[in-house]
Amino acid sequence: MTVPRIELINGTSIPQLGFGVAQVSPEDTADTVRKALEVGYRHIDTAQMYENEAGVGEAIRAAGIPRDELYITSKLNTGFHRPEDARVGFGETLERLGLDRIDLFLIHWPMPTQYDGDFVSTWKTLGEFVEDGRAASIGVSNFQPDHLDKIVAETGVVPVVNQVEVHPFFANEGVRSANAKHGVVTEAWSPIAQGTVSDDDTIGEIATLVGRSPAQVALRWHIQRGDVIFPKSTKVERMKQNFEIFDFELSPNAMSTLDELDRGEAGRLGPNPDVFDYIPS
Repeated sequence: MTVPRIELINGTSIPQLGFGVAQVSPEDTADTVRKALEVGYRHIDTAQMYENEAGVGEAIRAAGIPRDELYITSKLNTGFHRPEDARVGFGETLERLGLDRIDLFLIHWPMPTQYDGDFVSTWKTLGEFVEDGRAASIGVSNFQPDHLDKIVAETGVVPVVNQVEVHPFFANEGVRSANAKHGVVTEAWSPIAQGTVSDDDTIGEIATLVGRSPAQVALRWHIQRGDVIFPKSTKVERMKQNFEIFDFELSPNAMSTLDELDRGEAGRLGPNPDVFDYIPS
């Protein structure tokens, strides 16, 4: 199965389907990522806050896959927003991953109520990593439209992606529209709404009609909308199912029906980026 790639604003490209390791325990990460690579995933999404970058690094070294066939993303810990902290933290990420270059590095959360509201200097610092060749691309995660407008206006540097919560119950169209305005690709975290798509009757009916699982239907909805996704599972069979979403297509009617499941803010499952202020101790 060939995973499509999406062109990014800086001329690079990203696999539209990846494998996420959020909430995978550090001790299980290497084995879990090894299985995902065996299934065929080549895009791995981790973060400093997940505390499992070392496991990702162990798995990719053991797999022996050529580096140019892999796409590795990590994200800056919320406690490392000050420029020098960001520089040190980024170096530690590369060390834990065992890499001299990362494909994509993101600011994990804007933290607008911390650091005197300054995430612009953090964004400028990430630009240094592109300049010195240690990051091919940089982006953001959980940035609201005004956050995105601010960093672009004050630096002139446009993130290649904005990774935000998106799923059928929370389409997050305001952010997706802001991303599109700037040429930023939307990455969707929690693409199957923490598994709750399997409990929805409407999605279940569409799944029965196309002969797929509810999760596959939700993931296909993302793909046809142009989102980059990275579902997570520690079970090989589920990894395979999540990978097998490129050999069928949802009809325009099915897509519209799924669009109508959006509950707006009431559908949000994760924190609101405007007030999220958690810094690990």
